[in-house]
Amino acid sequence: MNAVIACTLSALVLLPGVALSAQTQGPPPDLDRFIAAVMKEFRVPGMSVAIVKDGKVVLSKGYGIRTLGQPDRVDARTRFGIASNTKIFTATALGLLVEEGKLEWDAPVIRYLPGFAMYDPYVTRELTIRDLMVHRSGLGLGAGDLLWWPESTYDRKEIVRRLRFIPPATSFRNAYAYDNVLYTVAGEVIEAVSGQNWEEFVDRRILDKVGMTGSNVRHSHAGKGDNVAGTHAEVDGVLRLVPPLVSDNVNPAGGINAGSDDMAKWLIVQLDSGRLADESRLFQPATARQLWTMVTPIPGGAPAPELAFQRYSFNGYALGMGVRDYRGRQMLSHTGGLPGYLSKVTMIPELRLGIVVLTNQESGSAFNAIAYRVVDHYLGAAPVDYAGIYRKLEDRGRAADAAAERAAVTARDTSSRPSLPLAGYAGTYSDPWYGNVGIVLENGKLFMRFAHTPSLSGELVHWQHDTFVARWTDRTLRADAFVSFALNPDATIARAKMQAVSPATDFSFDFQDLTLRPVKAGR
Repeated sequence: MNAVIACTLSALVLLPGVALSAQTQGPPPDLDRFIAAVMKEFRVPGMSVAIVKDGKVVLSKGYGIRTLGQPDRVDARTRFGIASNTKIFTATALGLLVEEGKLEWDAPVIRYLPGFAMYDPYVTRELTIRDLMVHRSGLGLGAGDLLWWPESTYDRKEIVRRLRFIPPATSFRNAYAYDNVLYTVAGEVIEAVSGQNWEEFVDRRILDKVGMTGSNVRHSHAGKGDNVAGTHAEVDGVLRLVPPLVSDNVNPAGGINAGSDDMAKWLIVQLDSGRLADESRLFQPATARQLWTMVTPIPGGAPAPELAFQRYSFNGYALGMGVRDYRGRQMLSHTGGLPGYLSKVTMIPELRLGIVVLTNQESGSAFNAIAYRVVDHYLGAAPVDYAGIYRKLEDRGRAADAAAERAAVTARDTSSRPSLPLAGYAGTYSDPWYGNVGIVLENGKLFMRFAHTPSLSGELVHWQHDTFVARWTDRTLRADAFVSFALNPDATIARAKMQAVSPATDFSFDFQDLTLRPVKAGR
């Protein structure tokens, strides 16, 4: 598991029916019509798409509107939150510091942040700069995200400090589990060794040099300015505006806002191993090899039957990018998700091909359909009805989620009652890594309030026995949670555990990792 797995393009074999297409330069001839159909099918108000090939911008164009109910159109300069497509920028920033001799990829993090600690002292000692990038630390999926999402009162340094209280889910370097918080640690490393915070470093050392003049580096800039996409999502089946994330605590994991013009420039630099438009270099080819080389294998299951041709031979995570094979070629890709924004970046290095799809709605089906349509075109593959396939898969997924929720309702014991009077559940609870959560009795109803997350506040509605449902007042969160209390023999509360009500809840609501215990009076 610790070995770096290198994949050479020359070893890949073309699949039957896929022709070499080095002469194919232009975009699919029906792309505008296809994009319009995808946007209609998946209710996406606006998007921006870029294609680069052989160092040239083939397409950079906006589609649809920036904000529902307003006439302003998306163009190639309209800014979208690119979310986790920021991660490759953070990895590149570390690469620049490695080139300068200020960092080593395989040096321990504590060499640069002496006060840094993980739960396990062994992991604290052994966790390297490379480990920060590749999701193999032993943390569970999205572990620690509640420290920053929804917007919290914790600053970046406090988030990093609290990692020492999060128990691991697996052994160190033994499994892949996507996280955001270690990219926050990477931002602290950049500041410690460069003297510039992450925002300053990435803005001046990367965006300025690439020529990404219309982009910025802060979540707090989302929705600000005169050419910015609004943030939309379906809430209770209705497409509507939702509040953007405006906390800067995790900018190193997802803070960049950009349009397709600027993202096209970025893809050209990445695909040319760091060469800039003026023939100087942002980074060296050796750094490009580091960024693109798989480190953490990701176990893969079979794709849906409708996408059987997408079965891969290898799949894993490099430094800020996913790596897999697709139709016989190495493909680098990453997605990004924030409230109201989803994006996808795809690169086929052998073809010097890059695609970016930025959207102002939370539809992964939309960006996948467009990205694969473009890749297939340049590979010479026969057209696939991606819109129809992804519609079928999305409907199937929603039906499965609804069935799971119905099963929970069916299994519910509606005749049960709480073991204690409601006042018996009230009090201050604490989790070692998150902090305090209050439960109060007001006008005969229980309410739960996370002390450091103002929007996580809502009524606790009895579900069955000693389990309640936290129904958050802010319905745009779409993250109601079961809260189950365990009692001591003397009928006092021992602890409370949480679990998302719906399987569709975003993994960054890592409620299941909390163990809430009552705080004794006077403590």
